[in-house]
Amino acid sequence: AYLLKPFPTGPSWESNHNPGAATAEPDRDIYMRFMKSHCCYDIVPTSSKLVVFDTGLQVKKAFFALVANGVRAAPLWDSERQCFVGMLTITDFIIILHRYYKSPLVQIYELEDHKLETWREVYLQETFKPLVNISPESSIFDAVYSLIKNKIHRLPVIDPVTGNPLYILTHKRILKFLQLFVREMPKPAFMKQTLGELGIGTYKNIAFIHPDTPIIKALQIFVERRVSALPVVDVSGKVVDIYSKFDVINLAAEKTYNNLDITVTQALRHRCQYFEGVMQCHKLDTLETIVDKIVKAEVHRLVVVDDRSAIEGIISLSDILQALVLSPAGIDAQHS
Repeated sequence: AYLLKPFPTGPSWESNHNPGAATAEPDRDIYMRFMKSHCCYDIVPTSSKLVVFDTGLQVKKAFFALVANGVRAAPLWDSERQCFVGMLTITDFIIILHRYYKSPLVQIYELEDHKLETWREVYLQETFKPLVNISPESSIFDAVYSLIKNKIHRLPVIDPVTGNPLYILTHKRILKFLQLFVREMPKPAFMKQTLGELGIGTYKNIAFIHPDTPIIKALQIFVERRVSALPVVDVSGKVVDIYSKFDVINLAAEKTYNNLDITVTQALRHRCQYFEGVMQCHKLDTLETIVDKIVKAEVHRLVVVDDRSAIEGIISLSDILQALVLSPAGIDAQHS
């Protein structure tokens, strides 16, 4: 259950910096003010599952544990240093498979034998960075800024007193929280503008694959392009499916990661959950429609298509939070 606290309704951030902005669009930064008036603790559920891995755990066992517990990421605890040092995510699984896969005939020993600490030393080498995390007392606005600026999808909420992780914040959770209270707030004019007018999303150099693309090639694109999903496009250019990073964990669930020469179509037959189809939208859809659609579908992105269902672009949760919360205040965390 969420408790909605009153939030500032006085002069906006913009009106303090741009006197004409207040009269032109007084509610333009209302979502930013809402986020600033609520702390991360407000968004933490009363009960949720959090899995923590010791860095001494075998890599393979860690990925099987992600699958068994139905979670997408886990904080990593270093027993020697007595602190959290990072996160294990599906991206790590993808990087390991991409780096060490040779053929169906050669076992991936690095996945079988490495411990998490060994993998981190090999992968990170000299680029060790402290774990990006946030305090429960920090504002949700700070969480949004940190997620987008650091280009991460999961932000651990860690108690500064005990050092215990409380929850892992995601774009999806934050947008859902905002959506609960949107009806009670004045609606900014930009919510009625279309995607095309606002220019939200990515429309150039879109990464995509075909139904017969081998999984190993898809993994290569994930690593090189740093995208979280790949639309599957047929010969006519129509979007027929989508292969996301989350789908890759099915390779661990099915223990089929030793044959990555199979096609994306073959791999997607093993989806653990019911698949409703690719969630699509159009450039003429309003931002309000987009937010409703992405929250209701509980997906991480929408594929922007034309009237023939051919791909035009991708709009992600990061794009939406940037547009709702940061852009109205003149902040561009995506390119800062």
